[in-house]
Amino acid sequence: MAVDIDRLQRLLGGPELADLRGRLRARFEKGAVRDGFTLTGLATAERRALAGLLGRAGGAAGSMHVRLTDLDVALLRAGVASTLREALEALDGPIHDVKAVRMAREEAWSALLASVKHARLRALVDDPAGRTLLKRLAGGDPRHAAELLESVGRVIRRLPESGRPLAQLAAAELGDAHALDAGQAVATLVLRAFGLDQSAVEGERARNQWARLGISVNELAAPVLCLNLPATGNAVAANVVRVAAAAGDPVYLTLRMLLRDPPAWDISGRRVYVCENPSMLSIAADQLGVNCAPLICTNGMPAAAQQTLLRQLIERGANLAYHGDFDWAGIRIGNFVMRELQASPWRFSAQDYDVASAGTAGTLPGSGRVDASWDSRLSEAMCTRRKSIHEEAVWEIMIADLARI
Repeated sequence: MAVDIDRLQRLLGGPELADLRGRLRARFEKGAVRDGFTLTGLATAERRALAGLLGRAGGAAGSMHVRLTDLDVALLRAGVASTLREALEALDGPIHDVKAVRMAREEAWSALLASVKHARLRALVDDPAGRTLLKRLAGGDPRHAAELLESVGRVIRRLPESGRPLAQLAAAELGDAHALDAGQAVATLVLRAFGLDQSAVEGERARNQWARLGISVNELAAPVLCLNLPATGNAVAANVVRVAAAAGDPVYLTLRMLLRDPPAWDISGRRVYVCENPSMLSIAADQLGVNCAPLICTNGMPAAAQQTLLRQLIERGANLAYHGDFDWAGIRIGNFVMRELQASPWRFSAQDYDVASAGTAGTLPGSGRVDASWDSRLSEAMCTRRKSIHEEAVWEIMIADLARI
């Protein structure tokens, strides 16, 4: 029979019965098979509507036992719908079998994951954390996930690159120059596929991650300052450092130079000194000039250009030696450089701190302690003496090392 929507609305419609309809719909969605069931916690309007439909006395009880067949018969007898399910769908839309929908979605996910062939994508979906990330970014929808994987595959087949701008890569492969911006799902999955930090946010952190894949993000920002790096070949950076080294002058290298045309660093087996502050390169250039050992400045926490240069030198066989400020920020930077860039400490031990702190030094805050990964005694000594010592305060000792070439 045709649904009489106006009369049905008067019987079971309206916002005051929405919760009741939802509870009745849930039985169909869950595939409940029992004919009889009890509804509890009924509001007055809900109890009256059910009693009126079933021809019962209203009463005051907050629960009511009903049978699905009785509700079907009552609605048919009233001439408003053939069944309760038909009535509920007419009022609030189609009722879906939740169990069947879930099973179908699980089957779709299994089929999708089994179809992945590319090695990096295969590793991504085989890893439980990677699979969870994909499902979260796809909102649990296997169709959306398939679209994401297809886009990620297009990008990773182009990596690594040699200094290609991120926006250009996104426009060429995805048709949208912003599709690989920080926070975008495809960007997150690409970084994850390469084992990089998929939580990278805007700014230096994101720039560092993409630089490791040969992709530049704001390639002219935060260049790296260096002194007397030896290089061969005709790469732009190689020519720049040779000219500067001939005069014993510090020089800046951009991320663009380093990625687009990587220099052939003539550094195998040699020690390269790394400091935290730019002023140390000025002092070294003034004191030693062309006679200074290779020296690079991180300028605080190393950014994309600094990390790229240092990784290139490591690949060419350089041995990095790092010195930073004796304060909590300096220890934090030192931990990163030692861990991520395979450096060894340079005049950066508890013993060095004890010697240096005998002279003039600033006050070290009592809070914010950071333990030095390379020397278990260093942070304890700093907490005891409560002195911060910047590199510029120990420049004579550092210069003496740099002069031994």
